[in-house]
Amino acid sequence: MDAPAGTDPAPSEELAGRLGDVSVELGPDGVATVEIHRPPANFFDVALIRSLAEAYDRLSAGDTRAIVLCAEGRHFCAGADFSGASTAEYVDTGQAASLYAEGARLFEVAVPVVAAVQGAAIGGGLGLACSADFRVASVESRFSANFARLGFHHGFGLSITLPDIVGGQRAAELLYTGRRIGGEAAAAIGLADRLVPSERIREEAHVLAAEIAGSAPLAVRSIKATLRGNLADRIREVTPREDREQARLRVTEDFAEGVAASAERREPRFHGR
Repeated sequence: MDAPAGTDPAPSEELAGRLGDVSVELGPDGVATVEIHRPPANFFDVALIRSLAEAYDRLSAGDTRAIVLCAEGRHFCAGADFSGASTAEYVDTGQAASLYAEGARLFEVAVPVVAAVQGAAIGGGLGLACSADFRVASVESRFSANFARLGFHHGFGLSITLPDIVGGQRAAELLYTGRRIGGEAAAAIGLADRLVPSERIREEAHVLAAEIAGSAPLAVRSIKATLRGNLADRIREVTPREDREQARLRVTEDFAEGVAASAERREPRFHGR
């Protein structure tokens, strides 16, 4: 397969394997499968996002033509785990900044990415799903920008990606309400690009990726670069504000109430302080 101009294809044996909790599998059709292994919720942290970015970088430097991003277990990704010990990591804004710096690298991948979204893509997990070029889901899939229901600001570049995908009005509604929507509603607003039976999500994501891989690889890379333009730069410009607002709101009573209500599976009682 052709490599991008000015690069040498990386040997397959150097690409496949494991990077922390991320595995990389190469297919004979030019499609690579990048899988997250933190079931059931696949919560992320800086290390996981760095592993994803490293996998993408290596694949982009080789002859991969498309990537399927998927996750082991019941859910695609539930973002950061604010109910557990990892909460302390995100109180440290330096750690959050590192997370977003690594996350911005995901938007620089030279080849198209198709996300196979089973179960939930919630909070930062929705941000991860929106970093892909396409999302394949089922009616049972769930999408939510639930940040306001936790009492703090959204992140992972959703200020840019969500309006780009569903439009400004739809994005504002999802962000203000924190509403959880199913696969049918997601498909209706363009958040899900393909709606298939749950058991076929990964298979159909691969079908779409293989169709992309069947096109001229240099042309696809060129087209993606044109369509996405300065997306990574836009993400890097907006995430510092997302980070600052998250840090400011994370010390409020409302945030503590939002996290507690989520853990206790009840409606939050916010007081604006």
